[in-house]
Amino acid sequence: MTTARKQLISLEDTPYYHCYVRCVRRAFLFGDDKYTGVNYDHRREWIREKVLSQTDVFAIDCCAYAVMSNHYHVVLFVDEQKAKEWDRREVLRRWKQLYNLSYLTEKYYQKEPLTKAELDAIYVNIELYRERLMDISWYMRGINESIARRSNAEDNCKGRFWDGRFKSQALLDEQAVLTCMAYVDLNPIRANMAQTPEESDYTSVQERIISKKTKLKSFGNHEQDIPFALDDYLSLVETTGRAIIDDYKGHIPSKLPDILQRMGLNNDTWLNQIKYFDKWYYKAIGTVDNLKKYCQALKQKYIKGLPKVQL
Repeated sequence: MTTARKQLISLEDTPYYHCYVRCVRRAFLFGDDKYTGVNYDHRREWIREKVLSQTDVFAIDCCAYAVMSNHYHVVLFVDEQKAKEWDRREVLRRWKQLYNLSYLTEKYYQKEPLTKAELDAIYVNIELYRERLMDISWYMRGINESIARRSNAEDNCKGRFWDGRFKSQALLDEQAVLTCMAYVDLNPIRANMAQTPEESDYTSVQERIISKKTKLKSFGNHEQDIPFALDDYLSLVETTGRAIIDDYKGHIPSKLPDILQRMGLNNDTWLNQIKYFDKWYYKAIGTVDNLKKYCQALKQKYIKGLPKVQL
């Protein structure tokens, strides 16, 4: 039975989430479609642009992304505090970039005279918009609906473009965030589409390497930054990618980045987490203690991943 999205998103437990969605029937609608013989690589850029442009509107940052031939991944950070600090006009300014305002909220935005009863109704609507602007479901909806319409128009067809709703996983601690970001950035390498991170097209790791300015969430020591050093992360992705490509059982490079020791991760455990990421985890990723807390928040007795994550 499908779990309601609101039961999977718990900002009290974590602001970090991994989301992914596939094309209908897993068709290669972002790459070489073997049925039509058409190449759709240009659609990968559509997704990349949409993912990053929405960070200008939502109180949601993108930490990592990878756009593949028939699916894409994003690692998101929900900045609840940022959304709460917006004044009412700022909420409407942002929502107006996505959808048309109602008649009354448009009048409020244009500073036209309103009665107290009208203002009361408007304030309720504004708070609804504020909630939606930090809602992962609305963020993903903005991407998926836009890409589906644009792709169907290009193909001159109608019908479903995505294979159901997007999947999400809660990243309950720093280890989970690090594991998931590396897993996402290494997707093209694991699929043998690229040999190095800088050659991995339509990934956040490539963007961080080649672009001086990016809308991706920053690494650093500030409270709202991703809590790692960028150089350490890039070195970790490079080393992990080499170990996975070589595919020697138990082979680990002699020296791994210091971040592994700082995060308390065992080398074998780290590589296994990357290799079996999509088999070991489902709704959430984290240490045993954090997974147990997350279960309690969802009022569940068990969650997939508990037997596998003991470090």
